[in-house]
Amino acid sequence: MTVRVRFSPAPTGYLHVGGARAALFNWLYARNRGGTFILRIEDTDADRSRPELIEAIRESLQWLGVDWDEEYRQSDRFDRYVEVVEGFVDAGLAYRCDCSQDGVKARVAEGAGYDGHCRDRNVQPGEGVVVRFRTPETGVTGWDDLVRGRVEFDNALIEDFVLIRSSGVPMFHVANAYDDLDMRVTHVVRGEDLVNTTPRVLLLRQAMGADDQPIYAHLPLIVNEQRKKLSKRRDDVSVGDYATRGYLPEAMRNYLLTLGWGPKDDVEIRPIEELIELFDLADINKAPAFFDIKKLDHFNGEYIRMLDLETFIEQSRPFAGDVDPALYALLAPWVQERIKHYDEVPQLIEWVVGPPPEPIEKDWRKVMTKDRVRDVLDLVIERLEPAEWTAESLAAIVLGVGDELEVKSQLPVRMAVTGRRSGLPLFEPMAELDRSEVMRRLKEARGRL
Repeated sequence: MTVRVRFSPAPTGYLHVGGARAALFNWLYARNRGGTFILRIEDTDADRSRPELIEAIRESLQWLGVDWDEEYRQSDRFDRYVEVVEGFVDAGLAYRCDCSQDGVKARVAEGAGYDGHCRDRNVQPGEGVVVRFRTPETGVTGWDDLVRGRVEFDNALIEDFVLIRSSGVPMFHVANAYDDLDMRVTHVVRGEDLVNTTPRVLLLRQAMGADDQPIYAHLPLIVNEQRKKLSKRRDDVSVGDYATRGYLPEAMRNYLLTLGWGPKDDVEIRPIEELIELFDLADINKAPAFFDIKKLDHFNGEYIRMLDLETFIEQSRPFAGDVDPALYALLAPWVQERIKHYDEVPQLIEWVVGPPPEPIEKDWRKVMTKDRVRDVLDLVIERLEPAEWTAESLAAIVLGVGDELEVKSQLPVRMAVTGRRSGLPLFEPMAELDRSEVMRRLKEARGRL
């Protein structure tokens, strides 16, 4: 079998991490098996589709390193879907329906679905008329899912579903069934939230004359910390937002591949070439996958530290703002060791390139109210005034004051000069500041005591 897989996003929103995970699994399988990866844009719903989002989805996939071999837009195939449905009507496999939602609700129990009222009424085309599929009243529709095992639906419980809306727009079930058949898709890899649509697609596929099925793999849900389905209303789910915040595409790609799958040797952070070689749809776990931002941060931090320094500077400096290139090059090795994503750069270096941030009150109290902090600052101020202005000299003076007073001296000096309890090494960046600026900060902190 020549593997052919597809990713079919609807351009009604930006690329969701769940969609990105589905795209990656399809892409990885195609690359593993020497197959074809198809990008198929589901844009038949003109009222909800936004053309600018098509390009945004393409850009997010390209950012992730996902390339595609073929690309289609379902809006270009609109007339063919309508033609197929008209053929169903002519063959008695579908029928027109003029029932209103209120009329259906008045006839059936809540949640019972459509009752087939128009099956034999010979409704003619007109305003408010839809086309429905005539679902078989007996038998089951099922498939062997690579992730979920055998899945079956009783046909009698599947309502006569809409194929063409009253607006004349085909439903995505029709487009999917036709395109999968026409494009010779061999494997359908998508989220488990679409399981309930699969029997409809399979029934349509049969009605189109197919005597086979693609192989399905319905991926586990991605959930948040509360173990609720990841939602764009309450969770950070846009791939583009992570790119903007300075996550590396290699790290995001690697992390998303662990959501429901992982190498059998449990080594998760590894080159994409190895992940392609190891990937198999049969190894996907059906348990819900927790989108753990802390784990993503860990992955991203590891990838950042794998970069050579020149590449790190090139990628991270745009996040640093208006900073002298030579100064940033000096700070970069320490920054690279400490950040989890690039948008943390400004906060880490702000005390070197501008005024120090206002100290966090609880941190200030914890550090600056300890015994002999006043004495530490007094002695440091006195001894720095005439000192040689090098990192080595600054360190010797500050640490020497601590030894002399038998207290920790570096932390209160750090709080006074940087406004923070932790961050970059203190003395090397401090030596890059003007003596007058460091003395001003120390004296201001001493005055606050």
